Amino acid sequence: MSARKKDPLVIECAWEVCNQVGGIYTVIRSKLPAAVRRHGQNYCLLGPLVNENISAEFEPSSDMSNPIGKAVEKMRNMGYEVSYGTWLVTGRPKVVLLNPDNVFNRLEALHKHLLNDHGITTNTGDDLLEKMVLWADLNRTFFTILSKEVLRGKQKVIAHFHEWMASIPILDIRKSGLSVSTVFTTHATMLGRYLAGNDADFYKNLPRYNWEAEARKYGILPQTQIERQCAEAADSFTTVSEVTGLECIHLLGKNPDVITPNGLNINKYVAYHEVHNRHEKYKDKIHEFIIGHFFSSYDFDLDNTIYFFTSGRYEYRNKGFDITMKALKLLNEMMRKEGVDKTVVMFFITKKPTWSINPEVLESRGVMQEIKRNCESIEKQLGERLFYAATSSKDEHKLPDLNDLIDDYWKLRYRRTIQRWKTSQWPIIVTHNLVDDIDDDLLSFMRNQQLVNSPLDRVKVVYHPDFIDSTNPLFGLDYGQFVRGCHLGIFPSYYEPWGYTPLECVARGVPTVTSDLSGFGRYVEDMEAKHEDKGVYVLQRSKESEEKSIENLAKFLLHFVKSNRRYRMLQRNKLEDFSEDFDWKVLLSSYDEAYEFALKRSSLLD
Repeated sequence: MSARKKDPLVIECAWEVCNQVGGIYTVIRSKLPAAVRRHGQNYCLLGPLVNENISAEFEPSSDMSNPIGKAVEKMRNMGYEVSYGTWLVTGRPKVVLLNPDNVFNRLEALHKHLLNDHGITTNTGDDLLEKMVLWADLNRTFFTILSKEVLRGKQKVIAHFHEWMASIPILDIRKSGLSVSTVFTTHATMLGRYLAGNDADFYKNLPRYNWEAEARKYGILPQTQIERQCAEAADSFTTVSEVTGLECIHLLGKNPDVITPNGLNINKYVAYHEVHNRHEKYKDKIHEFIIGHFFSSYDFDLDNTIYFFTSGRYEYRNKGFDITMKALKLLNEMMRKEGVDKTVVMFFITKKPTWSINPEVLESRGVMQEIKRNCESIEKQLGERLFYAATSSKDEHKLPDLNDLIDDYWKLRYRRTIQRWKTSQWPIIVTHNLVDDIDDDLLSFMRNQQLVNSPLDRVKVVYHPDFIDSTNPLFGLDYGQFVRGCHLGIFPSYYEPWGYTPLECVARGVPTVTSDLSGFGRYVEDMEAKHEDKGVYVLQRSKESEEKSIENLAKFLLHFVKSNRRYRMLQRNKLEDFSEDFDWKVLLSSYDEAYEFALKRSSLLD
């Protein structure tokens, strides 16, 4: 569907525009190619001018002939610092960036305005909240100029705000009767995140919470008030999943008008007939890490080794790290009891404060690389001398003694390097020195439950408390390559409004575990009855006890471990096809529905 000149202007506003600070950045950026195709020149992003490195991905524009450019020019004439141009990412959208510091002198007046006009106390000393108050004033000014001074009713405007951080202008747009149709999308409620992380019976207690009392308890009353009032004031209120929709009903007092599930730009991920080759290529790189980390203590058959992983923010309970650990312990016992002749290595990839990479881990990897270089030198010398011996031999049936073809220097160096490398200690379970080594939940569980990489354990654990990128000295892979090299992603979340990590596994052809308490898991259940056959296992947590969920997860993991290579290859093929259902080309239709809803509602209010 191509945009026409008089179609509505769609302006999407988020703190994450040109500012990579959270998961919503993935939503915004991955959606751009589809959004630009749909709306063309009628589409623009509105974000904060706070990224010091923005010049690397931003190209200024001097074209002020369109409505956005005219509004920008008027704001500049008023003395505001406004960057206007193209965001140099896939889709190349127009973007306007406003500097919150421009109106710092108005902060007290803005606090009073929000209190007197909307009953929201924002002068709490919270730096982030104050930044949002300042930025909201600039965004309100932008929409006021665009609507009243530039367009003057000649073209409709849809203003789409993501999360409470961007949504404050909705209140003044509604109060002033500005001719702008507003959409508010919450990706998770602020209060829900706090409650889920602190209440083991969050979902059971959801209908009984006193939202105001709980918001005061956690010191987030202004943010919760903003969410509640914007959900009510917006012409169209949306959230990303049915799971979060229930949260909105009970904590925000509003049933979402439209569910807008998150997608991906699948073309960026899909490998088209290369999924197996890439898996093998990056698995070999993980093998190299495993050799460096484990083989100085003991070895195991890498051809019979399965790599599991989980990743994301360190939220031990919300992200399902707790039941994953318990299921791994049970899996270890099952594999030992049944004599399953395979090894599982589970990677926990998350972010925690660390001092440095553990020197023993670096040293072991460094010595392994030295062994590898020694072997390459011996291989080269042996190859050259064997070739010479073969070509100069008078007896074609006699093979030379290979030991005679290698210098004593290389033999000695080879033996000494291996002797230096080998150790009687078990492999370290955490790759870095943590700032808080005592109270870390993952470490505490592994130590207390003796899941500490014993030679007898069939399940090994590598806790990597830092995100993986191409500069990582331990893996030499970026995160996407690491994921492709693994066999299974495990994300049985307790609180997950959507869940990009399992979706990214699907897009990369990697089987994954999610849960029916995550938006993604619930969506998969609703759309595909045979989702497990497609490579997505949805763990039932909403109606099962924790003990039963752990048992079911362990049983699934055992089933996966026992599966043969052909089965796993077939799942990767099916996932590649399944991923097309999550492309923004498909899922953008829910945004169209939200925009139509906003236009109709705002026209009725007019």
